[in-house]
Amino acid sequence: MTEKCCDKRKYPRGQKDVDLINKRINRLIGQMEGIKKMINNDTYCNEVLIELAAVEKALKNLTNLILEDHLYSCIASDLEEGKINSVEEIISLFKRFNK
Repeated sequence: MTEKCCDKRKYPRGQKDVDLINKRINRLIGQMEGIKKMINNDTYCNEVLIELAAVEKALKNLTNLILEDHLYSCIASDLEEGKINSVEEIISLFKRFNK
C-alpha cells in the first residue's frame, strides 16, 4: 500500500490501494448476498456456516491489510515525530480486535 503518512486524521490512499480495498469489500458484499440467498433457499446449516467462516476470514484479512498499512505509515510517521499518543491508539485497536 502507499507510504504516505496521515494528515489531520485523514489518509490519502493511492488509486491502486483504493481499488484493492474496494475489490475486497465488493467480494465480501457478494459473499454476504450469497449467504442471504442460502438462508432464503433453506440451505443446510453446515454449508451456511462454511460460507460465514469464509466471510470472517476475508474480513480479517482486509482488517489486517489496513492495520499493517496504518502501522507502517501513520504510526511510524507519528513515532518518528515523537507523537507517543499513537501507541495508545494502537493498544486501543488491539484491545478492540481481541474482544
